[in-house]
Amino acid sequence: MTGGTAPRGGFLARLPEDGAAALLALGEDVALTAGTRLFEEGRPADRFWVLHQGTVTLSTRVPGRPEAVVETVGAGELVGWSWLVPPHLWRLAATAATAVRAAEFPAAEVRDLCTREPELGRVLTLRVAEVVGRRLEATRARLLDLYAPPPGAAHPGRLP
Repeated sequence: MTGGTAPRGGFLARLPEDGAAALLALGEDVALTAGTRLFEEGRPADRFWVLHQGTVTLSTRVPGRPEAVVETVGAGELVGWSWLVPPHLWRLAATAATAVRAAEFPAAEVRDLCTREPELGRVLTLRVAEVVGRRLEATRARLLDLYAPPPGAAHPGRLP
């Protein structure tokens, strides 16, 4: 089903009414099975999703180790922000952790809409910036968990 089906809560809250309707008209409902890879780190970011149901894990490559899950997102949340920021390459990877229902949006068409509807573009950019900030903090916290020395251990570079 195409257009207008995404809930207005969560990520889509606080968008200008006219712009939100135009944005929702670009969305397409999709169903993904658990284990589906939505995108790979470093590949072109040409779409994004707002989740209706289910969860998606966001992960990053760690040299010499398995991929590190940095966050799990659920209903009402945005999956993918790299589509908005040049060079439009994914900064993380995403995998459906459970069965997912979501609205999928074509990035180029949404960017064009934001150019035509500057207030929508401004508010959408601010909403994406909020997501980027939260994801940065989540990534930082997760990497500190993975790589911090155990309590009481000497800090690298510091003499005991």
